Amino acid sequence: MDQRTSSFSDPKMKILAASVAAVAAAGLVACAGGPTRGADTTGIDWNKVPANKLVLFYPGKSSYEWLRDPAAHKGAASETARGDSCVSCHDDAKEEQRQGAKILSGKHPLEPIALPGKPGHVDVNIQAAYDDKNVYLRYQWKGSNDIEYPYYRFDGKEWKTYGAPRLDKPVQEGKQPAIYEARMSFMLDDGKVPMFKEQGCWLTCHEGERDLNPATKEDVAANAAMKAYKKSDVRKYLPASRSNPSDWRTGKLPDELAKIKAAGGFVDLVQWRAHRSNPVGGADDGYVLEWRNFDAGKNHFASNMNAATKQPNFMFDAARFGARAVSADQVRTKDNFLIKGANAVPFDPNAGWKAGDMLPRYVLQPADATGSAADNKAYGIWKDGMWTVVLVRPLNLANPDDKALKPGGVYSVGFALHDDNITTRGHYVSYTKTLGIGAKADIVAVKLP
Repeated sequence: MDQRTSSFSDPKMKILAASVAAVAAAGLVACAGGPTRGADTTGIDWNKVPANKLVLFYPGKSSYEWLRDPAAHKGAASETARGDSCVSCHDDAKEEQRQGAKILSGKHPLEPIALPGKPGHVDVNIQAAYDDKNVYLRYQWKGSNDIEYPYYRFDGKEWKTYGAPRLDKPVQEGKQPAIYEARMSFMLDDGKVPMFKEQGCWLTCHEGERDLNPATKEDVAANAAMKAYKKSDVRKYLPASRSNPSDWRTGKLPDELAKIKAAGGFVDLVQWRAHRSNPVGGADDGYVLEWRNFDAGKNHFASNMNAATKQPNFMFDAARFGARAVSADQVRTKDNFLIKGANAVPFDPNAGWKAGDMLPRYVLQPADATGSAADNKAYGIWKDGMWTVVLVRPLNLANPDDKALKPGGVYSVGFALHDDNITTRGHYVSYTKTLGIGAKADIVAVKLP
């Protein structure tokens, strides 16, 4: 048994069972193996649900602009610009495998950072089912048990970030360890976003975003649209949100965006996170339009830093967790989840903090997750090198920031996987597929008896 999951049987960790209440509300229960092990109480016999093998490949710095650059995307830029689908050219069954390997060869401009040992693609099995209330998506893939997220570490005077994603400069320079959670996500459209069915997530990746020649903080701060959005950096956005889709600076103002959103001109973004949502049985709900937004309400997680005091908001309850904090040598050896209502208490600045003490950067809040942001339930199990994740999404959602899944409907979906302590462009992606809720599609959700 993996050390991180077996630690739940330690008396110091038993309090984490309190988080089961939040999971049980979704019909999912964490078993004695711990928060990273879930028990499938949906009652679904997955052996009777067809499996679909998808190949997700490493895209590197390929973006909306790159696809349309005649010098970079030779022989296909004009076709892309007129709206041709990616698979109209990349139609070979092993194309994704070749593309990912080529980009990660160490000689390709789409990935200038050497990532030794990282495969160019990952095979993901996806199964889909539905009943009268929910759609169920089950993912399986071979990957590492990345359940950690960067920490705050006390240096004797201040709390500073400890750990970072593998592509970040401090990690590349050996100044920080590579720490980041595994994530499985999908974008979904119901036909209202032009060209999403043809070009999928590449519509949302643009120059100026993190890891894609990022815009400077000064440029973002000086931009009128970004001021109106109250954002300090550039994230995913759709072409319709800009006057010039290839220039993040040309953002449309909120009143224009509201009309686009009301007409359904956004894509849903649903993310399962191994650290920030899995321990409390959730998957966050968001959407992409002018930015990568969260839905209305509260997520399953919140920042653990007080902006005013520059100190954490919560610490571990020593009586329940066994200590107020963890240390660097405890990373990847136990379940270091900080959970309100289970093992978290308000931070005490006079608790005798010493250099090297570390606290999670996020606190999980199962009881506080509300509104459209808390629509989805999920759990993930890592065992013998394999992740199995089940996502539960209600049918017929009527929130203005959701795309409603309905029986008989067919939707365009693009999947993404973050693995190996990495984020942003370091993920794996699929070309656009179709998801049918009891209807003919690439992936068919079958009706449960």
